Amino acid sequence: MAVDDGNNVAASAVDAAPLFSQVQFHIVESEDLRKSRADQLIHVLSRNGATLHPDPEKLSLNGLTHIISTTIDFPDFEAASSLLIPIVKPDWIEASLMKRRLANPRSHSPDPRLFFSGLVVCCADLPSGDKSAIIGGVLAMGGLHSSAVSKMVTHVVALTMDSTQCQTVVVKKLNCKIVLPHWFDDCLKLGKRINETPYLLPNPEILQKGPHDQITDTPRPDLQGASSTMPGRLPTPFESPSSERRKMNVFKDKKVMLSQDLQLGSHLRGTIEDLILKGEGLVTGSIHKADIFICHYREGEDYQTASRARKDVGNLPWLYHLITNNTWTSPFRRLLHYPIAREGLPGFKDFRISLSNYNGEARIYLENLAKAAGCEFTKTMKMDNTHLITAHMISEKCDAAKEWNIHTINHLWLEESYAKWQIQSLSNARYTHFPPRTNLTEVVGRTPIDKESLERVFFPKLPDAVVAAQESDLPQPMQQRDRNISSNNVSNRSAVHPSSSGISDDHSRSRNDDSTPRGPKQGRRHSEGAALRTPSTAKYVAEGKENETPSTTGSRRAKDRAVARLHSLGPDIALYEKEKKRAGGVVFGGRKNGGDDLVDANWKRSISGDGDGDIGADREERDAKRPKKSKGLPEMRLLLSGYQRWVGNLKRENEDKASISVVNDPFHCTHLAAPRILRTQKFICALAHGPVILSTDFVDECLLRNEAPKPENFLLKDVDGEKHHCIKIVEVTKRAKANKGQLLQGDAVYVTENINGGFETYKSIIEANGGKCVLYRGRAGSVTSRSVATDNASKDKGRPGTEEVYLISGHSQDEVRLWTKFQRMVEASGQVSKIVKTDWVLDLALSQEIKWDDTYEITSNGSSAA
Repeated sequence: MAVDDGNNVAASAVDAAPLFSQVQFHIVESEDLRKSRADQLIHVLSRNGATLHPDPEKLSLNGLTHIISTTIDFPDFEAASSLLIPIVKPDWIEASLMKRRLANPRSHSPDPRLFFSGLVVCCADLPSGDKSAIIGGVLAMGGLHSSAVSKMVTHVVALTMDSTQCQTVVVKKLNCKIVLPHWFDDCLKLGKRINETPYLLPNPEILQKGPHDQITDTPRPDLQGASSTMPGRLPTPFESPSSERRKMNVFKDKKVMLSQDLQLGSHLRGTIEDLILKGEGLVTGSIHKADIFICHYREGEDYQTASRARKDVGNLPWLYHLITNNTWTSPFRRLLHYPIAREGLPGFKDFRISLSNYNGEARIYLENLAKAAGCEFTKTMKMDNTHLITAHMISEKCDAAKEWNIHTINHLWLEESYAKWQIQSLSNARYTHFPPRTNLTEVVGRTPIDKESLERVFFPKLPDAVVAAQESDLPQPMQQRDRNISSNNVSNRSAVHPSSSGISDDHSRSRNDDSTPRGPKQGRRHSEGAALRTPSTAKYVAEGKENETPSTTGSRRAKDRAVARLHSLGPDIALYEKEKKRAGGVVFGGRKNGGDDLVDANWKRSISGDGDGDIGADREERDAKRPKKSKGLPEMRLLLSGYQRWVGNLKRENEDKASISVVNDPFHCTHLAAPRILRTQKFICALAHGPVILSTDFVDECLLRNEAPKPENFLLKDVDGEKHHCIKIVEVTKRAKANKGQLLQGDAVYVTENINGGFETYKSIIEANGGKCVLYRGRAGSVTSRSVATDNASKDKGRPGTEEVYLISGHSQDEVRLWTKFQRMVEASGQVSKIVKTDWVLDLALSQEIKWDDTYEITSNGSSAA
């Protein structure tokens, strides 16, 4: 929705009481919100009682109630957020006028983390559980829910077009989209909003296209200028006489410092400095005077000083981006706009990464991101590659990665590992999720730098004693800036050490003029209002003159006072360091009143349980009460297999009363319920971890009594099944607990693609028992890993010095053609090949022991060896 004309929407609102009478707003112009559009919005808001900020060219947060913007890329975003000033998109204005009340700002936020912001969802013919899940996800991600179809609804969620809501949309020709619920599921799994076109009814592409049909590419021209850590050609901005193009002023009232590690020649440096001056900025050689610091690496004293002072720190491509677009954008927004680490991300040197299905700027961006992270990038993929990053699963590389057991993931794993500066777990479902008919290129580059991780690794906070000592050596304006930042952003420091704030009080009294050269701060050249500036939450609260120059005779006296003050703080500093070492530290809970001895003594007693002090007793009492505050893990995590009556019969409240959680994951169950011994995927996978095996009579009793009976009274007894499979349930459970899911101990087992039951079924069974399942399509290569032992006492079953490599295969013609290739590949590696039926791995997993029978082997004529 957009506000195209103030007259249409606002006419009815003018006659009534002003809707925006208590709103004082500022509009942030950007590429998506030009001046002409901003003038329209000002007209609409003013006619309805709103007050425009006195100086529309400069953003000052004093007295401001709303900021209208289509992006969060403006310097004071963080400061406004910390003050809880709503930042809304322009459609918030129209939504408020239509409702005749101020709309919820969260639903109109430009913050990309709230990716459902602006959505109003109405659910049609959906089961109640799915409906609740969708509504909860939409609300959590910034959207709204409507129980009825109206003009405000943007999306109707339905399974078919037969519902009343869908017919209303068609008859009234409402401007909303009818989507399948799969779209919300895929968006929530990825944590990103993807294009809903493949999910649109009445002809959703995800239900009409096959799994192997090609997916169209998604161009990403917006990544240009942010796809490399090294800048391209020098930007040459031109000023257009058009009213839509502003004069270049992106560096207005800013001082920029260029680091020596950029290794710029004198000519290029001079050109860049001229462009900065042309953008109404200045160039400085002092990090204490600079507002913007440009460097290539995340290292050095200047980098850490600028980062701790919350200055803008970016690389040369970011600087070029500002000059080219004449629009401020945060260096944290794009991963490659921030300086890189010289040694790369720890652990990434061991990775060999290849890309598939990414094209254009997105591919260049991911290639350079992988290199910046420190891994080895390969354009072609071989068996020694460790990771394949792909936008979807339709390519030859993806097929080969399955066969070669190479990790196949989407780009979110690479981006978030780099952003958080920690290798993310490949088991996270977000990184292995590929929505059907969606090219994930469309969400490339939406991951920002994680500021907390950055600070933790590259510029950790200094102890207060060190900060106090450094402040005494800083130029006076820099000290004032640090105090402002500390008072607004790092208030914990003063809470822990209230006395440390007194070190710099004397400095502020000695300032008496404005002669010190420094960057443009509030209270200097633009004291009447804050200009477009570095995002620092400290500047808008500074009062009075901040940058007065101290007298030349006060510096030594200040140092002497600081040293004397440090000596007096010695006991407090020692106590602080000691408190940091205990659990909870100073931040969580703080130091108990009563002296050092009381803290130490009672803390030790509360751990050992030997003492009876008040603090220890209180802590033990709190520990005893903790289980009541949270249910924690249920006592029984029950997996069902072969139980048909279960579906829809056990209510959630019954499950809670019985302290039972019904799970679908065989790897995390504590109990397994089945009518008899089964060879289902669930039963066999769960068996590998030694759960308690119950009869389904246990579930019937739960439903009947609405409480959990004793499980030991319902242990599974299946005499016929034990006789048929030649096992004893009690013995199998004991062996499973002893094996601990490592029966196959990482050994490789090959499986054909067209195996009856599906490759994924046997892969889950083999991996549940600690093995490695390899898809075999007949490609040339070497044996992936060591083989499986065929006898408890011997790895080679009478073949000294040899190992046996297994291929699980069926009898189809496509599978039979692979046998000869498999035998040649294994023999070339000096090992013995065995082509076996599926019964081999099923019986092995069911009995929880390695055993062999000649009937398992398939001979060259397709029959069993026996």
